[in-house]
Amino acid sequence: MSEATESIEKKTVYRVEGFSCVNCAGKFERNVKQLPGVQDAKVNFGASKISVYGNTTVEDLEKAGAFENLKVIPEKPVEVQETPQIIQKEDKEPFYKKHSTLLYASLLIAIGYVSQFVNGEDNLVTSILFASAIVIGGFSLFKVGFKNLIHLDFDMKTLMTVAIIGASIIGEWAEGAIVVILFAISEALERFSMERARQSIRSLMDYAPKEALVRRNGAEIMVHVGQIAVGDIMIVKPGQKIAMDGVVVNGYSAVNQAAITGESVPVEKTVNDEVYAGTLNEEGLLEVKVTKLADDTTIAKIIHLVEEAQGERAPTQAFIDKFAKYYTPVIMVIAALAAIIPPLFFNGSWETWVYQGLSVLVVGCPCALVISTPISIVSAIGNAAKNGVLIKGGIYLEQMGMLKTVAFDKTGTLTKGVPAVTDFKILHDRINKHELLAWIAALESRSGHPLASAIVKKAENAGVSSAEVTVEDFTSITGKGIKGTINGTDYLIGSPQLFQEILKTDFNKDLTQQIQAFQDQGKTVIAAGTEKEILAIMAIADEVREESGEVIERLHQMGIEKTIMLTGDNKSTAATIGKNVGVKEIQAELLPQDKLTFIKKLRSDYKDVAMVGDGVNDAPALAASTVGIAMGGAGTDTALETADVALMGDDLRKLPFTISLSRKALTVIKQNISFSIGIKAVALLLVIPNWLTLWIAILADMGATILVTLNSLRLLRFKE
Repeated sequence: MSEATESIEKKTVYRVEGFSCVNCAGKFERNVKQLPGVQDAKVNFGASKISVYGNTTVEDLEKAGAFENLKVIPEKPVEVQETPQIIQKEDKEPFYKKHSTLLYASLLIAIGYVSQFVNGEDNLVTSILFASAIVIGGFSLFKVGFKNLIHLDFDMKTLMTVAIIGASIIGEWAEGAIVVILFAISEALERFSMERARQSIRSLMDYAPKEALVRRNGAEIMVHVGQIAVGDIMIVKPGQKIAMDGVVVNGYSAVNQAAITGESVPVEKTVNDEVYAGTLNEEGLLEVKVTKLADDTTIAKIIHLVEEAQGERAPTQAFIDKFAKYYTPVIMVIAALAAIIPPLFFNGSWETWVYQGLSVLVVGCPCALVISTPISIVSAIGNAAKNGVLIKGGIYLEQMGMLKTVAFDKTGTLTKGVPAVTDFKILHDRINKHELLAWIAALESRSGHPLASAIVKKAENAGVSSAEVTVEDFTSITGKGIKGTINGTDYLIGSPQLFQEILKTDFNKDLTQQIQAFQDQGKTVIAAGTEKEILAIMAIADEVREESGEVIERLHQMGIEKTIMLTGDNKSTAATIGKNVGVKEIQAELLPQDKLTFIKKLRSDYKDVAMVGDGVNDAPALAASTVGIAMGGAGTDTALETADVALMGDDLRKLPFTISLSRKALTVIKQNISFSIGIKAVALLLVIPNWLTLWIAILADMGATILVTLNSLRLLRFKE
């Protein structure tokens, strides 16, 4: 491998503080790409991060972002020492210090208006006060704006710089100062709103403790998570949060997993159950064996994937970014024409129409338009993550909102994926049901058949213990069933054919009809008895999830035109389950490649198609769909990696919520774009009667930015 290749492959991620707008993030990215030793760089504005490929230093990166005083911090801090020191949180910068220039400039403007009232509009002192406000409040703006102007780089700050310089030249000091202040306020609000949206994800980081009580060499010590190794035993007391993913080795408790799965009801945990970092141990003491390092925990993966998702541009965002690139120069041309044409051809006043041209520059600033999509995407993805839904990019968020067709895998998606005894029918009144169930469970507990566990679980759920039942001469009858002796009597358990064919048992009409009825429902029938008679029959099936029917009905109410169930099961079983859950179409006896072919056909017919599966066997079909949705229980790496959307709580009810959230996000984005363009169009029309002023222009721009921001932040609180 060459040195160049090694350098390109070296990727370092940094967090960036101070981004005020998308354009500034783009400029920072371009500057970093030009640094010596850097092969490539990619800014994730949503997560406020930059990935750098190659070699550089924090100092060089901060120089590249000096135009906006950006602060760059490596994402992975220096490794923790064996005895971690207590790091005190850095105090937040007081509001008055953070916004000191804005406050000073505002004070000068206030004094300027007092001077104007006392001394008159053309007073030198008044002009100096307003000019000072412009210089102090707009220094950082001008620094960037002048540099952009020299390089013919036309962005929002270039527009504002030209407009304010022009206002000063024609003597509009007061309005120039107001433009500076309102633009600074608008930028501060934009920065605050994006930070608020980002915080919805960063708050997930606070769920997992930074240290845990670990038992080592017979002693219990507090250890930083960075120093905890796989195999360590954590002691988690009631009321404490679990610091690492692991498996319970001792204890019993209820654990609140809302941070990971969005479930509001605590989940019971006992020996051999998995627990996840960031979840809350509510009741008992748990001893947990660590199974993953801090960077590999489920919550760490969720945070990483969601932050990556925020960096993926949605189609609408890509269009807006491209539109804004050409929009700004066009606005400058319109402003120039507005300033020049009336005086040259219609005897207009140069001062009046130059003022109108400057107003056009201000009103044309695309702040609201540029922020309209990214803040909506970040807010929606953050809301979804907090509710146990992982959406892996803006493109998938948009596509979820446009779905009209949803295909479901059967096993593990519409059903629980685990066989269960649905019916247990005693054929003779003289038989004690609990005693017979104990004998059956005792025999099945010795069997390796996949359905045996369902029968054993049935006994456990009924409170029947088979531990005291002694089984002798246990044998397996290949392909038919099992046999064993209990209290001197030979018992057999197996298919009805075992009794019908081998033992020549006579089946009466009622029994035959009952067996046929169960089989017509897609259930597997197991018979239990002796060599002389059948004592009971059991029907076993993969149980339908309680919520499946409710979810399908809700999707139809939401306007999903077609719901399809795809399964490899036989047509009889598929028809029964499909009818129970209410899907509109059933496709049975499909191999994985058949599912893939069918999804491709659906896409050609309906364009936007979602496939919901377990993320393992359905990987090809998930990949071929417009949006692949995995029923990924917490900690399921396959679901996190293969799907476009993962339902972390393994809860199908989150699907309608996700579609509703996506539709709401699309609506908000359209509202934002329409309002941003509409308010500017109305303001620009005011040029014709010569009514547009710098005041109206900046208020239109600032008002649009504030309303777009508030509208987008509503997505953080969206509930179906």
